[in-house]
Amino acid sequence: MAVVSGPPPYRDATVIQPQPDEKVGFFTDSSICIGCKACEVACKEWNHVPVDGLNFLGSSYDNTGELGANSWRHVAFIEQNRPVAADGSGGMRWLMNSDVCKHCAHAACLEVCPTGALMRTEFGTVVVQPDVCNGCGYCVSACPFGVIERREGDGRAFKCTLCYDRLKGQMQPACAQACPTQSIQFGPIDDLRARARRRLADLEQQGVADARLYGVDETDNEVGGLHAFFLLLDKPEVYGLPAHPVTTTRDLRQMWRTAAAAAGMLALGVLAAFVKRR
Repeated sequence: MAVVSGPPPYRDATVIQPQPDEKVGFFTDSSICIGCKACEVACKEWNHVPVDGLNFLGSSYDNTGELGANSWRHVAFIEQNRPVAADGSGGMRWLMNSDVCKHCAHAACLEVCPTGALMRTEFGTVVVQPDVCNGCGYCVSACPFGVIERREGDGRAFKCTLCYDRLKGQMQPACAQACPTQSIQFGPIDDLRARARRRLADLEQQGVADARLYGVDETDNEVGGLHAFFLLLDKPEVYGLPAHPVTTTRDLRQMWRTAAAAAGMLALGVLAAFVKRR
């Protein structure tokens, strides 16, 4: 398994209680994920998420496959058989990582929602209000990470809320609470970014050449920074993450301006034709 040896990296980490108007999120350290799926179970139990993924995919122990309306946390299992080097490194290894909604700073899902069902909370996270969602599905196609999905038999969109109800009660999200290795870290965004950079430096010092951060730097992608970012042990694509996520609504304003100009020209044409006929 892709678990780095040594003392627990977050042995002295304190439990963070979210404060009102404080921007919070997740830092997931895949180097110490053991694939236990405690996060998936805790998420389902607390949020009453329906059962999903009982049919094993056959390729690994990953029985959920991807994030969706009924899988708000997804633990990826990636089996690799690497050539053995002269120093003895290489061979078979497992990569594991608990994926989740990124709660983007520039959230395309929120921008395209016509009913206001998606909202930005006081913690900087993005949640769906099921009682307002009309099931149009615009958010599904807008998400650059393929996180949101409409629930079968219901039609409405669902995704991780970062346990918004728990945050309001000054409790950390259920997945972070349940993680036995502290692979899932919860806290203020700036603190988590600093912690992620320190962890990367530690791994690089240990000689873990493939370690890298994903979504930590706000300028690395078009979504303006993620409220859920990762330390990975291989390229993002290996974990099913886009290497360079884009804001799918980046041309939306220009499209509306173009459409408005076209509508104006059409209206002027109709008016001119009407005047000429008179």
